[in-house]
Amino acid sequence: MDLADHTPRHVPVLLQRADEILGPALRSGGVMVDATLGLGGHSEYFLRTYPEIHLVGLDRDTEALQLAAARLAPFEDRITLVHTRYDGIAAALAQAGFAETGSVRAILMDLGVSSMQLDEADRGFAYSVDAPLDMRMDPTTGPTAADVLNTYSHGDLARVLKTYGEERFAGRIASEVLRRRAQRPFTTSAELVELLYAAIPAATRRTGGHPAKRTFQALRIEVNRELESLEAAVPAALDALAVGGRIVVMSYQSLEDKVVKHVLAERSTSRTPMDLPVELPGMGPEFTILTRGAEKATAAEIEDNPRAAPVRMRAAERIQASR
Repeated sequence: MDLADHTPRHVPVLLQRADEILGPALRSGGVMVDATLGLGGHSEYFLRTYPEIHLVGLDRDTEALQLAAARLAPFEDRITLVHTRYDGIAAALAQAGFAETGSVRAILMDLGVSSMQLDEADRGFAYSVDAPLDMRMDPTTGPTAADVLNTYSHGDLARVLKTYGEERFAGRIASEVLRRRAQRPFTTSAELVELLYAAIPAATRRTGGHPAKRTFQALRIEVNRELESLEAAVPAALDALAVGGRIVVMSYQSLEDKVVKHVLAERSTSRTPMDLPVELPGMGPEFTILTRGAEKATAAEIEDNPRAAPVRMRAAERIQASR
């Protein structure tokens, strides 16, 4: 696949704001981790802007790694690319020769499905085109969305749709999936979209956005174990940061943002009992929050890059070594 097929439409989300936050930690060089490398748009910018940094880029998608490697070839002596999920940060840093805890100056996590994955019709992420029901971010391993639809019990399928898609009609959809798969297994996204149009009431379809959006999100999260991975990845990322190091996390749906918000809040809160007048040694917060709540894209950025519309950015800086 040619990188040129993707680069023109690959617009890094909140790039300037990410630079405003991470830049102060990178001006004197050091290690930066792009935990969700994708097509390498953010990484290319930071490598060009901060010529003293070494970038460790992670992605579970082998095709994305190949395309990013081509894009970042001018910086090949300053990059280490690793095929892993973002909860594999510690092992990736060790592979790159930076195993020491607290060795990283900046970490970027741009969560969710990548532009490449959405644009590749045969990956099955987009409900707007008919494609095999795959949805794996790492196409070399694990069950597909079709496997989930064709093998999960009614209860498990309804749980996935309700929990990960916040789908009001999860039970009704699960019942229809089981009825139809008894006649013929699901193989393509068009089959699922047609089912969803039939299962979701017309009044809801008129006001609730595309009827497939929530189900496709739920299946993607389940197939890729996204929240499970994220719950491990954010603490691992924070542990890797040096004092003065900074992290930016961009989420695209509320479940991701809740995980990020919880972990950052926990690590930026003092453990000294509230009734004590002074901070106990070693009990102070490790991090300070750099954003006021979750920052959103501006109207201008959304106009230029519609995929930035749902983004929620949170950031923090390490102010104390690990407890």
